[in-house]
Parts: sequence; structure tokens; C-alpha cells
Amino acid sequence: MSIYQASVVQTKKMLGNLGQWLDAGSKYATEKGFDPRVLASARLAPDQYALVRQVQSSCDSAKFAASRLSGKTAPSHPDTEQTLDELKARVKTATAYLDTFTAGDFEGAETRRITLPFLEGQYLLGADYLDEMVLPNFYFHVTTAYAILRHNGVPLGKRDFIGSLTTHKV
Repeated sequence: MSIYQASVVQTKKMLGNLGQWLDAGSKYATEKGFDPRVLASARLAPDQYALVRQVQSSCDSAKFAASRLSGKTAPSHPDTEQTLDELKARVKTATAYLDTFTAGDFEGAETRRITLPFLEGQYLLGADYLDEMVLPNFYFHVTTAYAILRHNGVPLGKRDFIGSLTTHKV
């Protein structure tokens, strides 16, 4: 899988799935008669981020991965969301940003030096950054968002997590 496929195509797909989970959460809250903000502030453990921050982190992880690996500057998105609708808009904004990239933007990304604020005086090569930081971090936050919704009764299953498949006829 190319750097572009992993950092843009795959994260964009999963953000799309995340948006659908948020829709399912809103529908579930409406059907059960409770304020969807309850889900937005839900968390799996007292010392873990709430759903709001999990979604923001998922979007930021995808955004920063694409920008750093392509050598571009990522736009700033303040973390002001408080509702599922606002989170859905954040997902759409991140997805729209990912739509601005092409495979050509990632030429040389494997060996591009990636500096991070918490690695003072050090850098990662692009391929290592993607494999060791971006993908684990992105999937951690996406999976935790899914788990928070599922834990709170939102009817989601494995197919909702995996999403659509690129199939071919035999």
C-alpha cells in the first residue's frame, strides 16, 4: 500500500464510517428519547477522552498525517465541537481537506523528515512516521469512538466499522 493510500484514502474511508456512526448515535438518542450530547460527552474510562475529543483526534491525525507527509501546512481547526452534529461537520471538514491531495503530493514521502513538537531534536522518516505513529494513533481514536458509541447502546456492528469493500467480479 502506498503512503497516499494509507494516509489519505484509508483514513478518509474510516472518517466516512465515523460520520455514519455519529448519525447512528443521533438516531439512537432520538429513538430512546435522550439528548445526543450525552453521547458526545461519553467516555469508556474516567481518565480517557470523551467521544468529542476522540473524533477531533481522529480528524487531526488524518489531517496532520497528510500534511506532514506531503510537506504542506495543515489548516487549523479549533476544538469547539460539543454536539454530534458539530462533530459530523468536523469529520466532513477533515474529509474535504483530504480530498485536496493527490498521489503525486506524496512523492518522496517515505524518506521525508518529519519533526514533531514532542521529539525535540529528533525526526522520523515519513514511512516510519506513518507506520509507527499515524496509523496506530488514528485507529486508536477511531476505534475508541466506535467503542464509546457501541458501549452506550448505539446499534453498530463490525460491518459498520469496516465499511464498504472494493470488490471485484470473479
